[in-house]
Amino acid sequence: MNIIVTDKISAVCPEFVGAAVEAHVQNTTFCPELWDEINALCEDYRSRFTTVSIKEMAAIEATRRVYRACGKDPSRYRPAAEALIRRVVQGKELYQIDTLVDLINLASMKYGYSIGGFDADKFVGDTLALGVGEPGEPYEGIGRGMLNIEGMPVYRDQKGGVGTPTSDNERTKIDITTTHVLVLINGYDGNTETVSANADFVKSLLERYAGASDVVINTYKTCDL
Repeated sequence: MNIIVTDKISAVCPEFVGAAVEAHVQNTTFCPELWDEINALCEDYRSRFTTVSIKEMAAIEATRRVYRACGKDPSRYRPAAEALIRRVVQGKELYQIDTLVDLINLASMKYGYSIGGFDADKFVGDTLALGVGEPGEPYEGIGRGMLNIEGMPVYRDQKGGVGTPTSDNERTKIDITTTHVLVLINGYDGNTETVSANADFVKSLLERYAGASDVVINTYKTCDL
């Protein structure tokens, strides 16, 4: 999969850096060892953060800043990493979906980046372009119905939008039958070292909990355009 960053993102975030992790995997409904890791992180975050202080995490603060620059209210349309950590520090339980989705949520919370997770076999075409949502652009968020993505960063394949920091699209979502996954890490803070560490962590989780093979990691930046 080729990934390009359009000038609309470059204009609001010239420092953007992303990482793509692609692999062949075996999904399962539940993994106890993975949830031991998730629960340990949740306990740690509840002891260290509040719903206010999580907004100061570099990755979350940067994503919120880009939302505002694009014309979107990040408190109304919360980026996924912030929404996950916010739920945890409020003392609520995380939703258990399946192993692939659960490990992506763990990776997102650990580093604060909003991460897109996709069934790579559901894409149309061989290119994803990161741009900004247009007025009236149709987009069905996972479990959210039709979502207003105007002014929101969005990845598009040949058919249309597949992922935003707030919600991925129903059309390309991971399910229990997924065997080919693409994970996109969005570094609006421009921190190449941390984005790469997050990608390595995703790779390790995929290998440990989803039997990943043929794992490939690529990075991409605004300057790659």
